[in-house]
Amino acid sequence: MPAQPLEVALLASVFVVAACGLVYELAAGALASYVLGDSVLQFSTIIGSYLFAMGIGSWLSRYFERQLPGHFLRIELMVALTGGLLPIVLFITSAWLPGAFRFTLYALVLLVGTLVGLEIPLVMRILKRNVALRDLVSQVLTFDYLGALAVSVAFPLVLVPQLGLIRTGLLFGLMNAAVAVWALWIFRHELRRMTEHVVACVAVIGVLGGCFIAADQVTTLAEDKFYQDKVVVAETSRWQRIVLTNGPTGHRLFLNGNLQFAERDEYRYHEALVHPAMAAFSAQGAPRKVAVLGGGDGMAVREILKYPGVESVTLVELDPAMTQLFSTHPILRKLNGDALHSGKLKIVNTDAFKWLEETDESFDVIVVDFPDPTNFSIGKLYTTSFYALLDRRLSASGYAVVQTTSPLVARQSYWTVAATIEAVGLRTAPYHAHVPSFGEWGFIIASRRPYALPLKLPEGLRFLSQQSLPLLFDFPLDMARVPAEPNRLSNQLLVTTYEREWGQALPR
Repeated sequence: MPAQPLEVALLASVFVVAACGLVYELAAGALASYVLGDSVLQFSTIIGSYLFAMGIGSWLSRYFERQLPGHFLRIELMVALTGGLLPIVLFITSAWLPGAFRFTLYALVLLVGTLVGLEIPLVMRILKRNVALRDLVSQVLTFDYLGALAVSVAFPLVLVPQLGLIRTGLLFGLMNAAVAVWALWIFRHELRRMTEHVVACVAVIGVLGGCFIAADQVTTLAEDKFYQDKVVVAETSRWQRIVLTNGPTGHRLFLNGNLQFAERDEYRYHEALVHPAMAAFSAQGAPRKVAVLGGGDGMAVREILKYPGVESVTLVELDPAMTQLFSTHPILRKLNGDALHSGKLKIVNTDAFKWLEETDESFDVIVVDFPDPTNFSIGKLYTTSFYALLDRRLSASGYAVVQTTSPLVARQSYWTVAATIEAVGLRTAPYHAHVPSFGEWGFIIASRRPYALPLKLPEGLRFLSQQSLPLLFDFPLDMARVPAEPNRLSNQLLVTTYEREWGQALPR
């Protein structure tokens, strides 16, 4: 027996409702990680709170006994308005009322979850008029889960890279509003106060549509306040939010809200990252083949190219938006000395873990410049599995150097990385440098033989000198080594350790 129009319409509505609800919670989780850090904790508690609220909504639905189509329509409009505006509200709250962000976040999550939890039972009770119970439950749950599946794939791959978080939320708010309009038409003979319902639909669509058009202005307003400086570049790629600001102290780069470099002192970080390993290898002959993993800004490549003997540099950067931006934007090209246009450079936009598995090349020096291990996706790049692959790609006398968070703020995390590198049989030479924008920052040189300080550094450095270099390898008592277990793919203990240590250090 073919499905009736009402049945088709309401099952399609279930699909949309499930998709929209999940989009709102994914957006909330992304923004929470962006503002609060603790990505694993935030996503876990947000999804858990959302599911709990859906349970509350389902329980409350028993109190809706009459005029079910009208209740469904009104709830759908409330979900559209609340969920669609959720990213905007959270963006503005993070910028203007940061102390209220956490309360606002969970209040909105619970509200949206409760409303979505109300919708599904109402749809089932409306459908019960025409569909047998055994088919009703299976059909509704099937479309509910299919909607969630579609969004879970599309959200990171298509929606956020193409639309950004704010427009993604608003788009799905408009989809919820479209379901309400659909319900208005289907149940036009049952609904009371039709004029009020029509006005409500038009008003919600107008608000969401207006915000969709003005989304860029809202984002700029919030980000200018959030970053304190003027935002000059803001892009959302498949993997991250890239923001470049300019203020009294110069340009600063943020990835997902985390500072990556500041123009006024980035030379300290990049000189400390590159030259202790490069200059040490130069003592036995110029490093000819060098790889940089991460570092799509080209700053590390800029330092590497100060060695005339370098014949080739392979830059492995996951996000093509980074290398594209830093090879085309005039300000950024000036900052990296046009390093990404060097004839010696080859750019590979892929996952570094996968690249190490597949390449058969070996390198004299490998510079590992990944973001800190704030989530499991990045955390895999700090595991024994990754460092074993790194070892295979080093030449017999080669050096690898890894940026390794702050040994002062995240002492346990820092020495966990050292223990992880040593667990694969490599020797380590830990050192640190003071970078004002970050504080005390750590690095580790890994090699198959003991590290020896270089006798000569390249000319033109602004931070490192022959006299100051040995001091980098001296650790005061509050940064001295502590016992630590290796970080493995099977446990990813570094991510939780890192989040705990930085969570204790930073104000919330």
